[in-house]
Amino acid sequence: MPKKASKLGEVVKVGYVAFVLFFAFVPLFIMLVVSFKSNEQYMANPWFFDNPATWKWENWSIAWDTVSGYISNSIFVSVTGTCITLCIVLMSSYAIARYNFPGKNLIFYMVMATMFLPGTVAALVTLFDLLMRLNLVNSLWALVVMAPVAGQVAGVFILRNFIEDIPKELFESAQIDGAGHFQQIRHIILPLSASIISVVCIMDFLHSWNNVILPLLLLRDNDLLTIPVGLFRLDGEYVKQYGQLMAGYTIASVPLLVIFLFSMRFFVKGLSAGAVKG
Repeated sequence: MPKKASKLGEVVKVGYVAFVLFFAFVPLFIMLVVSFKSNEQYMANPWFFDNPATWKWENWSIAWDTVSGYISNSIFVSVTGTCITLCIVLMSSYAIARYNFPGKNLIFYMVMATMFLPGTVAALVTLFDLLMRLNLVNSLWALVVMAPVAGQVAGVFILRNFIEDIPKELFESAQIDGAGHFQQIRHIILPLSASIISVVCIMDFLHSWNNVILPLLLLRDNDLLTIPVGLFRLDGEYVKQYGQLMAGYTIASVPLLVIFLFSMRFFVKGLSAGAVKG
């Protein structure tokens, strides 16, 4: 009976993983399939590839011509916003986790309380008025400035717990050797918390890369558009060319897949460490 129970448990686990992977990869597969089709081919056979001789390679050419000019804008906004967010998260988490000062817990809980405030969509009018007064409308720096607003709270919540678990003796030894705050962050926190920092960076990068509302609201010049907004150019006014649209989506997802593949080891390690510490 125990062997049968263990086999049944393994079957259930494998089945659950297969179920999750199916719904994770099937949309990507269908997106790739449709990117090689015309609308007529898509309506006739939306699930599988047609004969390679009938593939519409021009869909990719049109999609690339449309979104290629926006890739550098998205990279600038996402990378710069993630770097600024990481700096704020590191310094805030370090101060809250390492030092006792009046109102420490109150400040931390007030930071956490901002998670319950209305999101960007609910504050669009006020936010637009504020950015207009700061002369940041129609500027990529507006998106860079707004990136830490959304990402720092979750980052502080995650990283603060990890810093608290680092032995205090390491920080005391560093202080005896004359290390300042920034040196302690560089030589102690960054190496020991690299896995969870990568999780925070990936989360912030994905949020900035996929942001649609703010770029659509703030950017006016075509040269300043980011990829999510640029993809609207492939959405026809009267007829949608689904092949071109799916090709554009695939191109936009390639940088995310590359980043995730290179950082997957740290990402999984960070999630596993968080589960153990929790």
